[in-house]
Amino acid sequence: MSYTAATIQLLSPEGSLVDSDAGAEYRQYIDELTDDQLREFHRQMVVIRAFDMEATNLQRQGQMALWVPSLGQEAAQVGSAFATRPQDHIFPAYREHVIARIRGVDPVDIIRMMRGVTHGGWNPAEHNNLHIYTLVIGSQTLHATGYAMGVKFDGASGTGDLDKDIATVVYFGDGATSQGDVSEALIFAASYQTSQLFFLQNNHWAISVPVTRQSPVPLYLRPSGFGIPGVQIDGNDVLASYAVSRKNLDETRVGGGPRFIEALTYRMGAHTSSDDPTKYRTNAEVQFWQERDPIARFETYLRSLGADDAFFAELAEEAADVAADTRKRTLEVVPPPNEFIFQNVYSEPHPRIDEQREWLAQYEASFGSDA
Repeated sequence: MSYTAATIQLLSPEGSLVDSDAGAEYRQYIDELTDDQLREFHRQMVVIRAFDMEATNLQRQGQMALWVPSLGQEAAQVGSAFATRPQDHIFPAYREHVIARIRGVDPVDIIRMMRGVTHGGWNPAEHNNLHIYTLVIGSQTLHATGYAMGVKFDGASGTGDLDKDIATVVYFGDGATSQGDVSEALIFAASYQTSQLFFLQNNHWAISVPVTRQSPVPLYLRPSGFGIPGVQIDGNDVLASYAVSRKNLDETRVGGGPRFIEALTYRMGAHTSSDDPTKYRTNAEVQFWQERDPIARFETYLRSLGADDAFFAELAEEAADVAADTRKRTLEVVPPPNEFIFQNVYSEPHPRIDEQREWLAQYEASFGSDA
């Protein structure tokens, strides 16, 4: 599956702006962006790729049992993340590393989560409403829809105030669309007209099952059956991701009902570090998408706007520093104390937790001292 006439694309694979009727309504959002904002888009993509590759190496060296790479999907994530507003709530799947970083999560906390030394990652209230990763495929769409329903019941959306109305964004992949949870989420979102954006990153492979086997029709058409408008974008075009997300978010947050975006992108690496993609996809397919690399494309565009070698050299140095810092701090991660397992089980003190804490302390004391 590749781009069609219906695919919204603002930046060509060669790195030049596309002048088309389909993209005309979104160009205003791009025209509002400053050079600093455009460079920040690129910086986030470059830095997270360096982090992602370093994390992959760390997994191969035994520092994690599992790593989920985001290589190739940076533009879809960066553009849509910058289209959100601070009050919005974001529900990721498990490879939205740059979205987490933009929302204030220390990327090493993602590694800590993968090492199993945290209670699932981070506290959303302390990280700009970025909820924790969800490894159960598609279930986060229900979490997001439930939250969006609560926001509506509380009267915190649909008032017409873009700076205050809360929108809920949920990220998921093409494989998740084959799960019943996603259909249920669409049903409830449509029924309650939630202020919500479903953001599908179609990376073409649900582990080893191609999207063409999962659906005979483009996935952005599926939500229309639930009464939810959908649009397909070039997910390797950070400008399209930003502009289309911005427009749909502004419309949904003021009472326009739920929206759906399918971002056509590609998982350049393995599904996870446990996967070998060479077993099920061809070199020609990978080459096709390498030529549409989102970072290389945007670098060409920035150079056309005047960005020089010094800017890109500085950015490369920053990315290398982030990778080195990631390695250093990952190697310093240690298992938490036993007391950690009892924290945050309940919001208030609970006698059963006190009993279990005391039992564990006595059990450990029964082994005596190594001295």
